[in-house]
Amino acid sequence: MIVQNMMQKNVVTIHENETIGTAIQLMLEKDIRNLPVINKNGDFLGLVTDREVKDASPSIFHQNEHPEDFEKPVSSIMKQAIFSAHPFDIAEELSTIFYEHNVSCIPVLEETKLVGLVTEREMLHAFILLTGTHQPGSHLEVVVPNEAGELAKVASVLKDFHLNISSVLVYPSHNEREKIIVFRVGTMNPLPVIEHLIDNGYEVKWPPVPGERDEK
Repeated sequence: MIVQNMMQKNVVTIHENETIGTAIQLMLEKDIRNLPVINKNGDFLGLVTDREVKDASPSIFHQNEHPEDFEKPVSSIMKQAIFSAHPFDIAEELSTIFYEHNVSCIPVLEETKLVGLVTEREMLHAFILLTGTHQPGSHLEVVVPNEAGELAKVASVLKDFHLNISSVLVYPSHNEREKIIVFRVGTMNPLPVIEHLIDNGYEVKWPPVPGERDEK
């Protein structure tokens, strides 16, 4: 999935000379936590998040106590975006940035212009789409040797059931000589598929075959 297919496109922005009070009002009205800051030419300058607003003054949401805080320009509290993305970047790669650097959003730029925004919400939605969990079906985990061509072999076994495969993921096993292939398949009764895989010599890690746990 590329970034332009999952990013926010109609992004609420704020001009660098507008006040912190205006930023707070926008955040409350639009129910957002991130405000990209732009200049008069529409160039992206930085970000104001709810974190910056709160750090600017402990009492920033109590206008009667410190009204002068509300008149400061947002440029005085905005942060430079450490990371940015291009619309044609791979969306999955952004998840590493969110995980390792604890950022709340990543601006999407074409040269200096803001064209979109990716927040944790968009990343979660992308994960849902990539895993196929938004569609009815069953989750299968199959253990295979950590060798080339194993995915094709398992898929050839599944094709006998003419099932639609919504998604395929591969993740490592505790045993370095194995890997686990996760399928999302279009059936609510996976038992015949599981039995067929077992008959073909595969270990199905999930779901367990009825009675299997009791035997162990």
